[in-house]
Amino acid sequence: MSSGLKKGDSNFALQAFLDRLKAAGELEVEDGRTELLDVAHRLDGNSRAVLFNDVCNEGIPLVGNVAATRERLAIAFDTTVPNLLAEVLRRLSKTPTFRQVSRDEAPVQEVVKLGKDADFTKLPVHLQHEMDGSLYISAAVDVVKDARTGLTNVGMRRLMLRGRHDAGVDLVAPSDLKAIYEYEAQQGKPLPIAFVVGSHPIDQVAATMRIPVDEVGLIATLRDEALPLVKCVTNDLMVPADAEFILEGYLSAEGHVEPEGPYGEFLGYYGGVKMNPVFHLTAITHRAKPVFQTSTIAGRQLAITDAAQLIALRTEVTVWRALQNAIREPLGVYATTSSGGMFNVRISMRQRVPGEARNAIAAAFGSLANVKHIFVFDPDIDIFSDQQTDWAFATRFQADRDLIVGSGYRALPLDPSLAGAHLGSKAGFDCTMPIEVARSIEGRIPSPPALEGPRFASLEAALLDGPKTFNALMTATGSRDGREILEAFDDFRAAGRLSRTRDGAWTLDAKAAG
Repeated sequence: MSSGLKKGDSNFALQAFLDRLKAAGELEVEDGRTELLDVAHRLDGNSRAVLFNDVCNEGIPLVGNVAATRERLAIAFDTTVPNLLAEVLRRLSKTPTFRQVSRDEAPVQEVVKLGKDADFTKLPVHLQHEMDGSLYISAAVDVVKDARTGLTNVGMRRLMLRGRHDAGVDLVAPSDLKAIYEYEAQQGKPLPIAFVVGSHPIDQVAATMRIPVDEVGLIATLRDEALPLVKCVTNDLMVPADAEFILEGYLSAEGHVEPEGPYGEFLGYYGGVKMNPVFHLTAITHRAKPVFQTSTIAGRQLAITDAAQLIALRTEVTVWRALQNAIREPLGVYATTSSGGMFNVRISMRQRVPGEARNAIAAAFGSLANVKHIFVFDPDIDIFSDQQTDWAFATRFQADRDLIVGSGYRALPLDPSLAGAHLGSKAGFDCTMPIEVARSIEGRIPSPPALEGPRFASLEAALLDGPKTFNALMTATGSRDGREILEAFDDFRAAGRLSRTRDGAWTLDAKAAG
């Protein structure tokens, strides 16, 4: 684990975060020998992160599941689970700052391996899924420079190892990196690239964001402090100096020539074999005592994987930003991780006038979040609660009135329900209470009685003060069971004085009996 900070280090080093997870009871530490083939079994469905101290003949520990729960992401951002999205949005409003450090000061360049010494097989890379095409590095943050704009692009890409020095990189789906690579390839130029392996969850959250800025700045912004950067050894890219590993190299200009896959994808199913570019490794740099990192992706336990959690937070940020321009009072967004972190999204809002919930649905449809099903709820529903949202769906939604369906939308090819189609449909579910019902007794939610309110000298004085519920009458008289009120009701009723309002409150005629 980490021990003190040198000039190029920071509190956002992975090992510093692992110390925090261990203190919070969120990290399992396995000191005994673990075969690499057994790593995936230990991580699958595990609610905690796991550090394997003995998995590699080179003595390099391996950690996985680091960002696989919302609780651990909240720890990463020094906040609570309910306030996670608000804290991310707060940090995104900041201006990024950097500090450049020399190679001598950069922890990630304490060890430098070049040429044939830069060898994938010396790293603790494991087989993640039974049908995967090879060993995969799954926790890599990629860094490239766009020659057309001068901006740095940051993302997350898997690497399928082909041998000691080459790997396939998935660049099939539309992305900034795909566009940057294909532009360079058309010029017959290789694309310099660096992969950061072993990073703080905040860096990975930044890498998944879709915000049109110099994206290395997103890492600094979300950290909320100056980001230490160091120049790569074999190219001019600037990378986080406090990382565990940097894999330097280039994407060959030959184009999409490598059969890559199958691989267990973030929607929980396999992606097939695709033609992709080849990454050629030119250097591996790392800390003197590094930890390698793997991310959990796919499978039946999708909700507690790194990929689903990171994608969900990105989805929430994207949808929130869209809602800000579409409705007056968005209150919360939650992307369910069991849907891959993007397909099923719940929105909490305060609907001022009829139709605003539909505006929210339309805004989410049109965002970059790739949402498929939108559920909109009133403020009284906890959108993180499956129980409460299911109840609201059952009792506030009418299919012929509140279902919004659209077709011909851009879709993700990995969605098996498309059955090969390139366009898909989206559905919005307005689960808000109709405004006219919400104002009536039928729209109120029952809760246990509470003796809170003004006290009166007598039951008659309380009733003459104005219509009151039975609970208010018990409060007014200090009654703990209400039976004496019923006895008094008999007398008032016999005198023709007791009646009730349309909403059920008790009231008393001021005229004397007789």
